Amino acid sequence: MENHRRRFLKTGALVSGAILSSPTSIGAQMDAKKKNKTDMKYRTLGSGDHALKVSSVGLGCMGMSYHRSFVPEKKAMISVIQKAYDLGLNFFDTAEAYGPLVNEILVGEAISPFRKDIVLATKFGFKNGKPSEGLDSRPERIRSVVEHSLRSLKTDYIDLLYQHRVDPNIPIEEVAGTVQILIKEGKVKYFGLSEAGVTNIRKAHAVQPVTALQSEYSLMTREPEMEVIKICEELGIGFVPYSPLSRGMLSGYLNERSVYNPNNDNRGTLPRYQPQNVIANWSVINILKTFGDQRGLTVAQVALAWLLVQKPFIVPIPGTTKLAHLQENMWATDFSFTKEELTNLTADLNKIKIVGDRYTGISAQQTQK
Repeated sequence: MENHRRRFLKTGALVSGAILSSPTSIGAQMDAKKKNKTDMKYRTLGSGDHALKVSSVGLGCMGMSYHRSFVPEKKAMISVIQKAYDLGLNFFDTAEAYGPLVNEILVGEAISPFRKDIVLATKFGFKNGKPSEGLDSRPERIRSVVEHSLRSLKTDYIDLLYQHRVDPNIPIEEVAGTVQILIKEGKVKYFGLSEAGVTNIRKAHAVQPVTALQSEYSLMTREPEMEVIKICEELGIGFVPYSPLSRGMLSGYLNERSVYNPNNDNRGTLPRYQPQNVIANWSVINILKTFGDQRGLTVAQVALAWLLVQKPFIVPIPGTTKLAHLQENMWATDFSFTKEELTNLTADLNKIKIVGDRYTGISAQQTQK
């Protein structure tokens, strides 16, 4: 293990240097890593006939076109997605609601050259694909979304189909049964839930085995540890943390002066990202930075490595629009904590009380249901 750790510390320093260096040197670093694509580690979501092998870190694509202030050029985002694949990442996450459909179209175009070699996840569950209009998981709506998603993604099947949020008006058993039919028809391969609570996870799993549960989980959002991760372990369900870097907070690049575009970034409306709460929570960043500085790790890498070591069935899907950050996130999988390091770091983090809710209003009401 010590040799493995030394190898990571060396590459970790390269990552830190790459972030501060020119675009040319960043490209050179990434091309060098490309030669070691087989070094990518893989994990299994789900179990038995419903198991899905994916890279140990996936790519959340939402921020490439939705909810993140600046909307980058489509061509640049296609390049990021394709570079991720070149580096060994094979798990890509999108949703009908990100646009709606705009993000699926972007992802579909980007992955078309290697579609058969990757795992593609998307989601249904909002009325007309718009979170602002409420939930809709009626069977006919699910079918309609799948047909639209197949066209947007330029594919004839979806690897992993999530219910984006639990619809209280439609029995979860009916939702699971509808997806089961889509699986039998070959349009979907595996079933997932997002932000579901223990009761609905059990009910859905009894009808159609759930391969993965996607919920927010990071060092600033640890509620899943109380029940959800335990039920996933019990039932053999994979756990996919979204916002594993707390919408960029755990990258260390946001602060109390950060400004969010009100037309295309929900962070400005979320309690946790208000200036006074950012200041109150900054001790988390300080702890991660101190730990990382001593080991050649960035703040983001420490945060991701900590998530990965919690359970072997956890696969975070950090999002990024930058090639350097993509590489930084992927290399976090190379770090191995000693028992003492993990114990001490976790103890330090456990002393901190996070200030500010992650969601508010209707969005908060739709989580962990």
